[in-house]
Amino acid sequence: MNIKLFGAGVAKCAAALLRSFAVFKRKAPLISYIVNRLVTMAVMLFILGFAVFGLMELAPGDIVDQIMMQQLFSEGEEARGRGNQQQTVNNEQLDARRAALGLDQPFYIQYFRWLKQVVVHHDLGVSLISRTPVSFLLASRMANSLILNLISLVLITFFSFLLGVYFSTKAGTRTDLAVTFFALVLHAFPGLLLLILLQLFASVSGLFPVTAYPPFPFSQNPGGFVFSYAHHIFLPLLASFLGGIGGTLRMIRATMLDQLGQPYIVSLRARGIGEWRVYFNHAFRNTLNPYITGSANLLASLFSGSLILEIIFAYPGVGRLMYEAVLQEDINLVLANLMFISFLVLVGMVLADILLAVVDPRIRYGKE
Repeated sequence: MNIKLFGAGVAKCAAALLRSFAVFKRKAPLISYIVNRLVTMAVMLFILGFAVFGLMELAPGDIVDQIMMQQLFSEGEEARGRGNQQQTVNNEQLDARRAALGLDQPFYIQYFRWLKQVVVHHDLGVSLISRTPVSFLLASRMANSLILNLISLVLITFFSFLLGVYFSTKAGTRTDLAVTFFALVLHAFPGLLLLILLQLFASVSGLFPVTAYPPFPFSQNPGGFVFSYAHHIFLPLLASFLGGIGGTLRMIRATMLDQLGQPYIVSLRARGIGEWRVYFNHAFRNTLNPYITGSANLLASLFSGSLILEIIFAYPGVGRLMYEAVLQEDINLVLANLMFISFLVLVGMVLADILLAVVDPRIRYGKE
């Protein structure tokens, strides 16, 4: 009897919660949509972290083997000739080290232990190699990656809209054909090859440094650091800009041409409205929708592309940190890096959907 009453009470509470959520969704459709997206984002991050732990488990060896290899390399040939007894002692020590780090447990137990530590204690753990807090390592590299990618995003957005809108007015001319051709070349050009060519240009010409970061800290000379940073970051920023502007410019130009052929544009022109108002007050506003939708993917591509950029130009960012963590099989550092980048991309997608509702009054989430 008590079990039946308990089940009935749970069912009533669930029904009440569903009714409350339905009322909340009708009264605040955008806020309920954001809540749904945040819940979905949390589920996706959970699945992504679980998959990363599983893939790292499939990789041969682990971080303890990496430590052993470094020790053997440092000891040299003399340590290698100590015989099987020494090797048995080393294996016992390695097993004890794995047990101390929790690496002897199945990967799903390791993952849930890490998840509990993050959610409950707000602690990302420590690097298994350097024993440094992961949050400190991320904070020291996060600003560099954000500066590089956000500057690239702003430059790509500004020049893509400026050139895309301008050359949509010159459709069919030789200048428009030339710009469209070069935009297609830039869009199809391999990013890795572009980075290598710019690195070779910096090495041969001597006009720019081959590294992308000043050799002295900001605290030593703030004014000199800013100018030196601008000089060092120019070529990596140019590579990121050229890699992203081709596709974005072509998309905005094509969207503008599509809007200019719509009947409402013909009607506006027939009413005697000036061309600048037609372009910027009406056609230009409708080009924002596809760009906002694709901006999250653009940000994701910038972060993924900055991994190779940071390696080639020795830029101390999150991408290079993740590359080093994968090579060392430092699972705590790999997972924190991946979660951070995935979180930025998912948040960018949510913000893109919100901006769509702001710039386009036809979009109202949750309404028929």
